[in-house]
Amino acid sequence: MLYRNFCAFPSNAAAGANGYSKTMVSLLIRNLFFTMLQPGVVVGLMPYLILRYTGREIVPAVWGMMHFSGAALMIVGVIIAGSCILRFATEGKGTISPLDPTKRLVNHGLYKYSRNPMYLGAITLVIGEAMFWSSLALAIYSVVVFIGFNLFIILHEEPRCRRDFGDEYTEYCQNVRRWL
Repeated sequence: MLYRNFCAFPSNAAAGANGYSKTMVSLLIRNLFFTMLQPGVVVGLMPYLILRYTGREIVPAVWGMMHFSGAALMIVGVIIAGSCILRFATEGKGTISPLDPTKRLVNHGLYKYSRNPMYLGAITLVIGEAMFWSSLALAIYSVVVFIGFNLFIILHEEPRCRRDFGDEYTEYCQNVRRWL
């Protein structure tokens, strides 16, 4: 019940004085919540716990080329994932969560080149973390995360998109590859 109230779509007629509708504010809040919950755990909490468990320094004292390369990949990953999350809210009228999926097929922006750029952004970020901390454990974790993403996409997301978006999704799959 709490989730249903949290995700309820208010009427579009309830636009505020500044022109934003309550629906858009609700959508942005839901996206923020699910971003912290899902990618936040995968690319933030879990790598942090792995680093703590393996005894890595969280902030390296001296930066070398591997640190700068890893940091660059992390920034690229955040930009990719962030732009996709924003597109889910604005174009798809939904969130990244399977509990509150997009209402429209998102096939613009980075989605013109990959059906799963948000996952690519997350993997790029985790690989950057592995490089930054020179962590074999995080490198292995990135492979496990990629396999998990791939299985989730094949077993859950693609069937849902075929069911929800029909021929539009079938045509999209014919024109855009799953990854690159």
